[in-house]
Amino acid sequence: MNRKYTEAEAIASVDRLTSVQLRSFVEAEVVTPTQTDTGPVFRQVDLARIELLCELSEDFDLHLDALGIVISLIDQLHGVRGSLRAVLEAVEREPENVRQRIQKAIREKTAIVDQ
Repeated sequence: MNRKYTEAEAIASVDRLTSVQLRSFVEAEVVTPTQTDTGPVFRQVDLARIELLCELSEDFDLHLDALGIVISLIDQLHGVRGSLRAVLEAVEREPENVRQRIQKAIREKTAIVDQ
């Protein structure tokens, strides 16, 4: 589903969101709407991000500068998870003996880190 939401629709869709908050999130570049001829529009993933931003700012009293750092770390973690998933899928396609060698190497590496 590629539904796009106007600013008013985004505000109506996210319970805690105000127009002031939405504009400050956009100005701080922690959410980036798509620019169209009729103005900015938000995707479903933007709304999920906005909900998280509202939760972080209200429940944990994070200000915009802290929100920027936290959301950047979340983005990085999400990227790492995607990369790890790709590695795991690639390893899964390898022959059993290769998978066993990789598992052994991982165990050895994590044993060193745990010391």
